Formats: sequence, structure tokens, C-alpha cells
Amino acid sequence: MDGNGRWAKQRHLPRLAGHRAGVEAVRRVTRAARDMGIEALTLYAFSSENWRRPAEEVSDLMGLLRLFIRSDLAELSRENVRLRVIGDYRAFSPDLVALVDDAIARTASNTGPLLAIALNYGAQAELAGVARRLAARMPAEKIDEAAIEAELDTAGLPPLDLVIRTSGEQRLSNFLLWQSAYAELLFVDTLWPDFDGQALSDAVAVFARRQRRYGGL
Repeated sequence: MDGNGRWAKQRHLPRLAGHRAGVEAVRRVTRAARDMGIEALTLYAFSSENWRRPAEEVSDLMGLLRLFIRSDLAELSRENVRLRVIGDYRAFSPDLVALVDDAIARTASNTGPLLAIALNYGAQAELAGVARRLAARMPAEKIDEAAIEAELDTAGLPPLDLVIRTSGEQRLSNFLLWQSAYAELLFVDTLWPDFDGQALSDAVAVFARRQRRYGGL
């Protein structure tokens, strides 16, 4: 979800205004994905590299996360959405960790679409952690693709089909590197705060026209 800062700059607004508009886009896209019958949606909300941003901006992002959980949890639960978090969110402040834990617990028994939010997530750190855990408990010759996938933060999620990056940037930025091996990639110029249900529908239509061969003919 890229482009909040540029969206705000174009309007001569502070970066926080862009992040707030980005939260509104999250709401629109989450609802649209549910209405379209998308099984799972993963949103890259805060990367492990985002700690490098100014402390004030990090604090603003944490505040917006608190606001989103408090204001939207009831709707997610009512709409039978399951919430999942990938990444080391326990590095956040204790009150925010408690909020996230409560949100996960309150939606755990839901049976509808899955909303996964990546918080303090970085794919390279994820893979390094998988390597350490597997090396500590099993011989190297026993480690295969299935063993690795079972240890990923995304274990239990459906296979990744489509990665969408907004704002015109064309890179994965340490997001779901293992999971993206055969995913379709789509880079769009739209800044994240302007992304909506129609944009998601357009992206899915592009995906539907792709031919996925997984290395075959």
C-alpha cells in the first residue's frame, strides 16, 4: 500500500493526512474484497524497515493502527471476517499488542474471508527465522519446501495468487518473497489513498487474463 506520502504532498498536506486517507482506502478495499468473494487479502501495513522513519511518523502510524482496530473490529466481526497478523507485532508497545491479540481472538471463530495484516514484517527476517528454527530441530537433509512453508508466518493461509503494488513503484520491498515465487505481480500508478473497489476489480480482471504455467507449457 504505497503512496500515502506522495498523495499528501500533492495536496500540500502533512504526511499524516496521507496515512489517514490510506486507512480509508483500507476500509474501501477490504469491503470490496469481501463483496467480490476474495478468499484472503493481505495488507502490508508496517514493514520491519519502517522503524527507520522519523519517530513522530512511526508514532502517528501506531496511533492509526489503534484507531483502525478500535473502530473497525466490530464491523469485521459482524461481517464474519477472520483477522490474522503476520510479522513480529509483539515488538510494539504492550497496549497495542493487547489490542491486536484481542482483535485476533475475537475473530478467530469467524468462517468468512480472511484479512491478514503485515505488521513489523520483513520477508528476509521471516526466512532467516524459519532457517534457525528448522536447523535447531531437524537434520538438513530433511528440510524441504513443505517444511519451510509450515514455518512461515503465512502458514495456513491460501497460496498467494496476486501481488498488487500501488504508486508506480516496481519492486517487492521485502514482502512475501517466498510466497511470491509463482504469484502474479501487478504494479499500478494509482496512489494508495485513491485505490478503491473499482481499482481492485480492475486488478482482478487483469489477473484473470494472465496464463499461469508454473514452469510448464
